[in-house]
Amino acid sequence: MNLDLPLIWAGLIAISVLLYVLLDGFDLGVGILFPFARSPKERDAMMNSIAPYWDGNETWLVLGGGGLFAAFPMAYAIIGPALYAPIMLMLLALILRGVAFEFRSHGRKRGKRFWTAAFAGGSLAATLAQGLVLGGFIQGIAVRNGAFAGGAFDWLTPYSLLVAVGLVAGYALLGATWVIWRSEHQLHDDARRWSVFAGLATAALLAAVSLATLVVHPRVAKVWGFTGEGFDSGVFLPHLPIPLLGLAGFALLAWGLWKRSHHAPFLGSLAVFFSGYIGLAASFFPNIVPYDVPFRTAANETGALGFMLVGVAILLPVILGYTAWVYWIFRGKVAADAGYH
Repeated sequence: MNLDLPLIWAGLIAISVLLYVLLDGFDLGVGILFPFARSPKERDAMMNSIAPYWDGNETWLVLGGGGLFAAFPMAYAIIGPALYAPIMLMLLALILRGVAFEFRSHGRKRGKRFWTAAFAGGSLAATLAQGLVLGGFIQGIAVRNGAFAGGAFDWLTPYSLLVAVGLVAGYALLGATWVIWRSEHQLHDDARRWSVFAGLATAALLAAVSLATLVVHPRVAKVWGFTGEGFDSGVFLPHLPIPLLGLAGFALLAWGLWKRSHHAPFLGSLAVFFSGYIGLAASFFPNIVPYDVPFRTAANETGALGFMLVGVAILLPVILGYTAWVYWIFRGKVAADAGYH
């Protein structure tokens, strides 16, 4: 049996990035919401709710980035120079956030305030940087003769800034609904209020980004049936389940908040993110560098892809098993005095 190794690796990287966005998205969102907590005790409870998972969630970022470097070196060599600045900002912010996470639990009163601000600032900066990377990626990368042919700041546009702000709202929604699930008492009620505001902001910004993408990028618009000659429903209908999934996610979010459900709002916000992600995938496929480099063109040699796949076949079940086990062991509500160390 001949395996389509480039397609398998494209799928593995896509799944890794999706899992990173969904899992690290909610713990970055918790950090973004830190300034809105009423007291240090509530911030302790919020931090304790993500303590067992936050570093494991970032494993998927390493797997996605490492997989891109190994399986699609041509794409890595193009995307890297095009987005160096926001990628470096993201990595520095994630480092700051990680250091703040560890030091905050040991800091005295003044030090704890500093590390609290560092954790919130690192979470916000990492999210904005990821949004700039995503915006710069969606708007397209200049390629000539198989190499990056643009400028160092091509990614910095009103469109990428809009995407970055939208991602902040989306991660805040994931974080707020996660806190609903994992908290009690006043913090639980506050998280419901945060979810309403974050949900409305996410819906508005998602609609704005979607419309801007259709206007700014004719090739994406064509995928969704919008051409210079009008709207082609025959092209759009096969993609219709994707926006319907997003609408179902928002409906589940609203229903869960109305019914005071503890888990439905988080599941609804995950569905919204999943819908947006597969919408992007449908817009780009089969390109791995928008909009001129297909994933097969950028793939490594077949032998290298096959060799690496053996390693992933061993490693991936271990990561999935560890992740599922941790989430199961530390399920349930978390209080401020739950302790981390």
